[in-house]
Amino acid sequence: MPDHESQVRAALPELETIDEGSLRETVVRAWVLGLQRGGWADIGDIPYAWNIHEVSNVEHVRGVARIASDTAAEQRAFHGADPDRDVAVAAALLHDVGKCYEYVDVVESDLVDPDPEYASGVVPHSLSGYGLAHEVGCPLAVQRAIPHYIGEIPDRTLEAELVKSANVASSNAITQATMGISLQEWIDEYSQTT
Repeated sequence: MPDHESQVRAALPELETIDEGSLRETVVRAWVLGLQRGGWADIGDIPYAWNIHEVSNVEHVRGVARIASDTAAEQRAFHGADPDRDVAVAAALLHDVGKCYEYVDVVESDLVDPDPEYASGVVPHSLSGYGLAHEVGCPLAVQRAIPHYIGEIPDRTLEAELVKSANVASSNAITQATMGISLQEWIDEYSQTT
């Protein structure tokens, strides 16, 4: 059995920027649980998107965490806002943990051995990620910031908006770098095929 905990800690150095140790550990537990149920041997094998395998989910999640953290610092310094940086970073690191379940069918079968009770593309990854965070005991503030599509959570917090905008920024960079198109162009072109 793979040592998922060591993989998560090595793959996500941004964990160390979360000041609250118990929150950091719940983020690790959520990833470990998702990897186990998804049947992943290696956290690095999860792709960013079903049709973009050149970039890993880990690279994207790290980018979102870094963008959210930097933006939180700017909001504090420039606008005098008070976002909870730990919440924003934890939620950013978890916002795509649900891909452990959703993307088992888009990679070579030798990379995964999923638990069919959990792993499938039936539930969107932002919602299954929310479920994983809830199950391992992440604070409600983190859980609420994980669903990142409009309409999934009716009351958006500042931290949720940070994660959502950081996700869009990272996703735009990835689709432009890998496919030469914007995120919106990717959505317009491929939303009909998923």
